[in-house]
Amino acid sequence: MNTFLKDSSLLKMHEFAKRIFGAALLAVNPYNRIKEIVKIEKNNLIIQEKGKSEKVLNLEGYRRIFIFGAGKASSLMAKAIEEIFGEKITSGLIITKYGHSIPLRYIKIIEAGHPLPDFNGYEGSKKIKEILKQTGTEDLIIFLVSGGGSSLFSLPCEGISIEEKRLLTKLLLDCGADIKEINTVRKHISEIKGGWFAKWAYPSTILTFILSDVVGDSLDIVASGPTVPDPSTFGEAFDLLKRYDLIDKVPQSIKNHILLGMEGKVRETPKPNEKIFERVFNIIIGSNILALNAAKSEALSLGFNSIIISSSIVGDTKEVARFHIAIAREIISTQNPIAKPACILSGGETTVVIKGKGKGGRNQEFALTCALEIDGMEKVVILSGGTDGTDGPTDAAGAIADYKTMERARHMGLNPFLYLSNNDSYHFFERLGDLLITGPTNTNVMDVRIMLVN
Repeated sequence: MNTFLKDSSLLKMHEFAKRIFGAALLAVNPYNRIKEIVKIEKNNLIIQEKGKSEKVLNLEGYRRIFIFGAGKASSLMAKAIEEIFGEKITSGLIITKYGHSIPLRYIKIIEAGHPLPDFNGYEGSKKIKEILKQTGTEDLIIFLVSGGGSSLFSLPCEGISIEEKRLLTKLLLDCGADIKEINTVRKHISEIKGGWFAKWAYPSTILTFILSDVVGDSLDIVASGPTVPDPSTFGEAFDLLKRYDLIDKVPQSIKNHILLGMEGKVRETPKPNEKIFERVFNIIIGSNILALNAAKSEALSLGFNSIIISSSIVGDTKEVARFHIAIAREIISTQNPIAKPACILSGGETTVVIKGKGKGGRNQEFALTCALEIDGMEKVVILSGGTDGTDGPTDAAGAIADYKTMERARHMGLNPFLYLSNNDSYHFFERLGDLLITGPTNTNVMDVRIMLVN
């Protein structure tokens, strides 16, 4: 690590920021969350969500119990479910991201591509659909869902190949569309998302445990809502492709499918009030605000005045970064909205329009933009990290920047503007030794941003 100009007090602030981030991750550990709310007593499955009435299912009414899952946190969720259900499990299949598997006894794990879908995800999704179509009223299906499921749980409609779905996904990610917009399109070319999982499984009972990675915890958006009614339409999907100038860039098969849907020649995704959802129960086990509340508690214990400004921040990454720095300036000049030492917390999921050919992600780009803005200011440290341990197509969760980052960069001959314009924030922070490397966290509730002003 290049420690040039990092004095002991600055290094301590870095460590504080990492501790606060660690507390956020621990609070949304899906294994712990499942164990906290799910238990079996005298053959009754009891689900107790905080602030909600207890839900009880008599397991004697079910002949078979299947466990399925899709997402970056699904394997750790499955581990908790295995420990609770044990030999009651008939069989199971989980699709998770490469490198995110853990040993399981009763449930098979398939590793697949994320953020771009691949053949492994396709094969796993196809197998799950085949099993679902063979289930009935005496079957209980437990579905474990987390962020990343839209890519990992990938079964395109007939006539659309996985390669074409992969191209569509890349186009949507690169154009700056947000996750709701991306998933609106993906649901309308899928045989498993957008409520279709519930359609194939009907009339089985479905319990879906969801680790939310979307703003507002919109269940139809998390992993594109396989067990949730879809309020969006083919027309909206087509309009989104037009808005981002993708109509002539997406594969013809996808364009044709959406046009046929608009004409009523392809069935719409399952909608609210359809009977297929009568025996479906969707339960959120963790979200961004849960992580931020834990981060706030840790910051307070470290002596920082702390405030959460929002768990729902979206929009252009650079603009969001400048907004955060405006708050830092206000704290320094007027002690508002809170006095120093201050910890400002926010969450959500911003977007980046890819124009360069570098390597990075929205959290690293946020940190680099902040570093430019706080150059030479008082003691400010910023950590921005993806709670899944992955920021874009990199092995970093994000990065840490401070008020001396630019001074250190100049000393090393680095031009931050070139890195930023080429979307190459990863290599900028790699040179400085300030990448945030956590490895797979097996959780995913969007991003957590921590700004310390001392």
